[in-house]
Amino acid sequence: MSNGEDEETPTDAETDSDAESVSEESLIERLDGAAQTIEDAETEADLDEIEAALDAIESDLEASELPVPDDEDEDDPNETLEDRLSSLRDELESQRGPYASDVIETVEEVSETVEETRWTVAGEPDVLTAVETFATAAGEALDDHFDPDVVDVDEATNALADVVATINAAELDADEDTDTIEALVEAADELASAVDAAEEWDDLETYEQLQAEGYYDVLGHYKDYPPEWSALKEHEKRGNVDMILLALDSLQSDFMERHCLESLERMGKRAATDEAIETMLQRANKRDQFAISILGKMQAAEAVETLIDYVDTDKNPGLQKVVFKALGEIGDTDATQPLADKLIMENDNVRPYAARALGLLGDTRAIAPLADTLRTDENPNVRASAAWALRQIGTKRALERVVDLESDDAFVVDTEIQKATKELNAVAPSA
Repeated sequence: MSNGEDEETPTDAETDSDAESVSEESLIERLDGAAQTIEDAETEADLDEIEAALDAIESDLEASELPVPDDEDEDDPNETLEDRLSSLRDELESQRGPYASDVIETVEEVSETVEETRWTVAGEPDVLTAVETFATAAGEALDDHFDPDVVDVDEATNALADVVATINAAELDADEDTDTIEALVEAADELASAVDAAEEWDDLETYEQLQAEGYYDVLGHYKDYPPEWSALKEHEKRGNVDMILLALDSLQSDFMERHCLESLERMGKRAATDEAIETMLQRANKRDQFAISILGKMQAAEAVETLIDYVDTDKNPGLQKVVFKALGEIGDTDATQPLADKLIMENDNVRPYAARALGLLGDTRAIAPLADTLRTDENPNVRASAAWALRQIGTKRALERVVDLESDDAFVVDTEIQKATKELNAVAPSA
């Protein structure tokens, strides 16, 4: 919502009641106005007004009779407007909160876990310490005091209940008490992570399962704790991919999951067993960027079809960067055209990744689009990446496209031109 008097949030009163009078242009104009008001919104009330305006736009869009193009290659204005509306709703939700109710929900879930879980001798002290730490942090955030000295699970759940009651009584406002709520959210998240990491009796069953599978057989004298991590390092050295996958599937902790995935990434092509590729593909199908990166390091051709489907996810540039790099590392030329098409996308931060991926592919069909990018792109980082890619392709024709530029005002581009000149002089005339 605009905070000045020059702009107004679209309201129901401003919508067209007659469906025939709703035009694509008017809907676009109202969506543009809503986008601006989201940027300017400062309070939850502002966001509520914007949400009402979006509801009105959605109603008019549903009632409108915008023409559907006969040509299947042309964009359907209804779908385009629906996508824009959906994006604005997502942006609106990201502006909301945090709320005290989020903290209460997290704490109550943790309290239930603490009460219902059978903790090991090592795990219970960790849980009690986590509750004490949270109670202290919550007291500081609320300018209150809780007795954090808990000696058993019952006292821990009572302490958490006291904090929840105090938060409820405080009636924290999402606008006026933002700092307090954010501090409580952080403390609650840390509590949840600590309790999740604490050892419970079910973990011992996992240990016994790993032991039966021979996971710990590689251990002699180890320095790193926990022993699962020490064993993981040894399995990585020995190339025991099946044991790394066993740990990834069995050990339900963020700590071990991260280290298992890092092991697979470091192993790269050595880890590219059928089982490992299938496991990473299952994660990649959920847009897991770490798994996509690992598939690239594995040079897993089985992943190309899935990754190409993600090339056009312009609304998720972080995902695109990882996908582009992975496709380049895999080296399947089926990705050449989809990547070349992204050389003209709007995002200056993503285009360099498309260019570099084409260089890693080494497909000579990419020479022409890369040369066009080198000549015409206004962003020096993109031009430099295009020049680098042409050098990676390395044929005489590719190098000539860089050298033909002669010079560039940008140092990073000029450096690539100089390197290409030296490399071209070393290329045999028949290359």
